[in-house]
Amino acid sequence: MKSLCSIGEVLIDFIPLQKGKALKDVNGFERAPGGAPANVAAAVAKFGGKASMITKLGKDAFGDFLLEQLQQAGVNTDKISRTSEANTGLAFVSLKENGERDFSFYRNPSADLLLHENEIEEKWFSEGDILHFCSVDLVESPMKQAHVKAISSAKAKGSLISFDPNVRLPLWEKPDECRKTILEFIPAAHLVKISDEELEFITGIQDVEQAIESLFVGDVHAVIFTKGSQGAELFVRGQHYQSTGFSVNVQDTTGAGDAFIGGFLYKLLEKNVSQKNLEEVLCKHHQEILTFSNASGALTTTGKGAISSLPTIEEINQIL
Repeated sequence: MKSLCSIGEVLIDFIPLQKGKALKDVNGFERAPGGAPANVAAAVAKFGGKASMITKLGKDAFGDFLLEQLQQAGVNTDKISRTSEANTGLAFVSLKENGERDFSFYRNPSADLLLHENEIEEKWFSEGDILHFCSVDLVESPMKQAHVKAISSAKAKGSLISFDPNVRLPLWEKPDECRKTILEFIPAAHLVKISDEELEFITGIQDVEQAIESLFVGDVHAVIFTKGSQGAELFVRGQHYQSTGFSVNVQDTTGAGDAFIGGFLYKLLEKNVSQKNLEEVLCKHHQEILTFSNASGALTTTGKGAISSLPTIEEINQIL
């Protein structure tokens, strides 16, 4: 099996001990390793795949903790560098009664944003690998240019490019800046995952099918449209596949979308996906891949945090 590389933020999610309170009213938190790209890498590794993380952490206790947690999850950390120029990123989360979240981020900048394009090595990528990225670390910074270098290098080597915008507007000065940046990077991806909460914001189109169609630009060959507990839809050029979600006791939705796409990418690696056969693999195995991904996302919501709540492949198979 080939491997997944995730690039972007690794941070500490501080999860509240009480639900249903505004962030200002929360009395206590527990720390959990997080960051969307890291969650995806951890999911792939936990399911038995090969995964590594490309990022930068602070030379601080939180950076030590995250490095340790990634290693325990089975993620290769040899592409992670450390710096004393900035601290490791933090995110404080408040939870509504239904498990939905509100974020407050501490990074101005955080260490991950200081990863420079010169630190990206072409030898990290090869044909049949997958490079996955999100939008949180695409703000104007050295890390944005590191993404450009990584995507270009991976694509040239024959790797598949996966993009989950994972919109977090509090991290951007203006919403339009976030939207424009996402639209700038979508054409570079072969596979785009987008949620029902993000679709209209990113595309500016209310009609779902028209909005999805507008995402087929550049190198995009497939779009995954996630709908939370209602499952997900897969769009491949000229084809449309639907799937249903799983009913579970939701505790915390943090990382659910990451667990979904992590499961999806794990299955693609298992099927020996490539730039050339992506559409063929998706059309042939769509039901298996979507069902596995839905189960992965659903089970992650039954615990607190993201990486710490990822299910095992055995737990997924039990509810399939």
